[in-house]
Amino acid sequence: MMSAPPAPFEYRPPAEPWLTVLHCDNDLLVLDKQSGLLSVAGKPEGHEDCLEARARARYPQARLVHRLDRETSGVMVMAMNANAQRHLGLQFERRTLSKSYVARVWGHVEGECGRIDLPLATDAAARPKQKVDVENGRAAITEWRVIAREENATRLLLHPLTGRSHQIRVHLMSIGHPILGDTFYAMGDARAAAARLQLHAETLTLRHPTGGRHCSFTQPCPF
Repeated sequence: MMSAPPAPFEYRPPAEPWLTVLHCDNDLLVLDKQSGLLSVAGKPEGHEDCLEARARARYPQARLVHRLDRETSGVMVMAMNANAQRHLGLQFERRTLSKSYVARVWGHVEGECGRIDLPLATDAAARPKQKVDVENGRAAITEWRVIAREENATRLLLHPLTGRSHQIRVHLMSIGHPILGDTFYAMGDARAAAARLQLHAETLTLRHPTGGRHCSFTQPCPF
């Protein structure tokens, strides 16, 4: 059965707080992205407001390094010069940095920890959705650990070891535990269980472009 394309959305980015800066120095600008705010401008008219535009309005030299989904909140880093952008880009490419996410998922996850190793590819019939594709997909690995259990949900700490589009969302959906409030991959009660996607990029640990020291940035989960 072919997947239905996601319904179009009316883009209403949150206005407050306009920009939350967690850290700033000569190389790094670390921000807390709100759920509902695009990381970069979208193509349709009216989708110009985004974290990148807000950051560059205050810090014109800021440069994009990576993205978070519009619905995902949490820690996002930008570079303050070309050398830092190259340095950070290589860390993402070579997977030498680490990221942790918190998610609330539907149902009771069995066990206390585990690893999801399922290759992913774009769902050509429902772009920009992704899907598990064991024949043609790119390698994708997510480690998880239970941190709390609720009546109809489980709270997980997640460490993606690869950085595929929608990786955490598709991986959790594929094992029968979609993220609450996920308008792309959750259905029925799981989709209606939260007003926003219950996924937050809580911690980002990287090497500083100047000197190489380890730096860790955290924004506590808001849900």
